Amino acid sequence: MARRHVAQKRQVLPDPVYKDEVVTRFVNCMMKDGKKAAAEKAFYGAMSEIEKQGVDPLETFRVALDNSKPMLEVKSRRVGGSNYQVPVEIRPERRQALAIRWLIEFSRKRSGRSMKERLAGEIVDAANKRGATIKRREDVHKMAEANKAFAHYRW
Repeated sequence: MARRHVAQKRQVLPDPVYKDEVVTRFVNCMMKDGKKAAAEKAFYGAMSEIEKQGVDPLETFRVALDNSKPMLEVKSRRVGGSNYQVPVEIRPERRQALAIRWLIEFSRKRSGRSMKERLAGEIVDAANKRGATIKRREDVHKMAEANKAFAHYRW
């Protein structure tokens, strides 16, 4: 871990279609092996699938992301030879990163024909507060709630 310099946050450019930086972050996280065109094709295809259902795709994506963001998580803390799972509040950047990561992870695990259909399904499910992404967030919250007795070990 670097002790002298803090890494500078890079500014991402807004995407060409929706003019939104969060969309660019999402596409960058989706990308595998530097294949940005494939990631963009899957994302914009998913957005067109959502639009076919008669709802605003960008608004649905934002709602899905907001519904997927966890508020608390647990971190291991060693105190006197014992490890405790200490609940801590999550920074906004990490909340967004976790929500993006979970949406991508669970859309890849879904059964479906193409990535655009799986991603569209996961985004719509998350916007409607169901699906694997929301279950993960609820599990993280339950874990933090179960261990709130160790909150005084927070650092």
